[in-house]
Amino acid sequence: MKIRTIALFVGLASAGSMMSINASAEDLRMSWWGGNSRHTATNEAVKEFEKVHPEISVKTEYTGWGGHLERLTTQIAGNTEPDVMQTNWNWMPIFSARGEGFKDLREYSNVLDLSQFDQSALEAGTNNGKLNGIPVSMTARVFYYNKDTWAKAGLPYPVTWDDLMKAGPVFKEKLGDEYFPLMLEGRDIIAMNRSFMVQKYGIPMIDEASKKFAYSDEQMLEFFKMYEDMVNNHVTPSSKYVASFGKANLYEHKPWINGEWAGVYMWNSAINKYNDNLRPPQSMELGFYLMQKGADDAGLFYKPALMLSIGKNSKNPEGAAKLINFLLNEPAGYNAMGLARGVPLSLAARRALSLDGTIKDDDLSVAGLAQIDDLPKKLITSPHFENPKILGLFEEMIEKMDQGSMTVEQAAKEFMSQGNRILRRAIK
Repeated sequence: MKIRTIALFVGLASAGSMMSINASAEDLRMSWWGGNSRHTATNEAVKEFEKVHPEISVKTEYTGWGGHLERLTTQIAGNTEPDVMQTNWNWMPIFSARGEGFKDLREYSNVLDLSQFDQSALEAGTNNGKLNGIPVSMTARVFYYNKDTWAKAGLPYPVTWDDLMKAGPVFKEKLGDEYFPLMLEGRDIIAMNRSFMVQKYGIPMIDEASKKFAYSDEQMLEFFKMYEDMVNNHVTPSSKYVASFGKANLYEHKPWINGEWAGVYMWNSAINKYNDNLRPPQSMELGFYLMQKGADDAGLFYKPALMLSIGKNSKNPEGAAKLINFLLNEPAGYNAMGLARGVPLSLAARRALSLDGTIKDDDLSVAGLAQIDDLPKKLITSPHFENPKILGLFEEMIEKMDQGSMTVEQAAKEFMSQGNRILRRAIK
C-alpha cells in the first residue's frame, strides 16, 4: 500500500510553517517554497505523476519563503535533504561550489529531456561542468505600477531615473505623506541601484576574479547616496518607516493593499501575487524600464527564477529525474502547474500553454518577460550578488542610515570593507 504524505500548515500565507507526518523512507520527497497557488498547483501535478507512476510515492514538503533556506541548510548539512528540491540560483555557490552538492542531471538524460531547454539557461544551473539545477523559468526585476494611484497623482510612468526622482514630491503634494511612487525593500534597492550603476559605468558590482567589489570608494558612495536621495525625495519609504508596519510580506501590508505604495521593482515571475492583493478595482501595469541616455546595457538582474535539483543523497535519483521531467515537459505536469512557477522555460510547455491561452500576452508576468527579452543584456550578474550575508549587510547599513546611527559615507565605507571580506571567503 502506497503511503502519501502531505505537509500540514499553520498560518500558510504568512509564516509558511510546516509539519510532516507518516514519513516513509521509501517515498520520494519534494520540497519547495511559495504561496498558496504554487502549493496547490504542485500538489495537483504530483498527484498526476503518481497516477502515471504508481510505483513511486511522493511526499511533498512546502513552506513560505521565510525560513526555507535555513531549513534546507539544516537538511543538507545532516544529509537528510529531499530527493527533489526547488533551489535558488544564488544557492549554488553555498551548497555546490564545485558541483558536488547536487546530482548531475545530465546523468539522467535518459528520463529527463534536456533538449527542451536553451543551452544558455542550462549553463546557469551548471557548476564545475555538472548540471546541478534545471531552470524552470527565467526572470528579472522590472518596474510595475499601480495604475489607479499614479492616475490620481496625475503623472505618466517615469521613463528616466530623473523622472522617478521628480515623482516623489508630486505624490507627497497631491496625495499626502503616506503615498510613494515605489515601495522598495533591501533586496529591491540593491538590485535597482546596481542596474543604475551598470547603465552609467558599464561594470558589474562584483569582480569574481579579484574576489571583491568592482566599485571604487567613490562609486560605492554614489551607490548608497542613491538610496538616501530616494528617501529624501519621497520616492520610496525608509526602511524605518516600513518596519513600523511589522513583519509581513510586502503585498500583505495595508499600505500596499490600499494603493499607498504605488509601485515595485519586482521579479516578473512574482508580480501577480502583488496585483492579486490590491483592493479592487485597483490593478498593476507594466511600466517603462528606466534607462540612462546612451546606456548599452540595462543592468538587468536576469537569472533563473528558480530551479529544480536532485539531492546528492537521493536513493532514487532516476525516479526523482522522472518527477522533474513530468513537471516540466509532460502535458499532465505542465498543465497542472500552469504559470505557478512563472512562464515555463521548457519549449514543449511554453508552446502548449500559449496555444491553449494559459500564457496571455496581457498577463503581467508575460508582459514583463517580453520587455526583459527586448532589453539589452551584456553583463552577467554574479551569483554571489545574492549572497545572504551580502544582502543582510546591505540591509543593516541602510537601516543604520535611516536610524541616524550612520552617515551615508560611513555606511558605504563599512559595506565595502565588510562586503569584501565576505566575498573573499565565499568565492572559491
